[in-house]
Amino acid sequence: MDSPDSLDSFLGKWRTRWPEWELLSVFLPASQLASAAAWFTLLQELGDAAWAGAEPAPGLAKLAWWQEELVGWSRGARRHPLGTTLQRLEAPWDALGRALAGLPATRAPESAGDDSRALELFGGAMLACETALFGGSAVDAPALAAGTSDLRAMRALAQGEPLPEGGVRATPAGLTRPRRLYRVALDERLRRQAAGQARGRPATLRLLLAGWRAARRG
Repeated sequence: MDSPDSLDSFLGKWRTRWPEWELLSVFLPASQLASAAAWFTLLQELGDAAWAGAEPAPGLAKLAWWQEELVGWSRGARRHPLGTTLQRLEAPWDALGRALAGLPATRAPESAGDDSRALELFGGAMLACETALFGGSAVDAPALAAGTSDLRAMRALAQGEPLPEGGVRATPAGLTRPRRLYRVALDERLRRQAAGQARGRPATLRLLLAGWRAARRG
């Protein structure tokens, strides 16, 4: 699995799902382009394992594999192609791996809020990795709330459900630039969903203006 072709296939899947990123990535410094693409591809793989598919069992096996893999990254080992870009970077990979243990309970919560604790734990580990990778402030309550909202949006996308109304447009200070740009992409998805335009290319000018504002905010 550790080959350039495999790495390209994982990154290509991310780019296919997120055509918005091709436009928004122009607001990242060149030094962050590869790591940001690999990072969001990793989050997509973890989200698919946690929430996608008709049956939970395959995803549970993938989450267990990823938990072992991410703990291995913290010790200098890697097996997944994404590790060729990410594993060498300093980040709390072991904490991210341990936080995966709570995600199975968030696949189909019985009621609103039942998933909050697990999503907050994973969201905190996710944002801590982003701070290490891309710079930024310590994770505070508004940033954690934003990250948890993003995870709920990721779950809706993985399960083919409408994005939750609200929550993705308010972007607090302290989030990294890649996270702020990702939230612009989510906001564009929500806008197109509300307009009944779930498919098709994003509106280029609107997305570029929103990305420019998000990049300047930090």
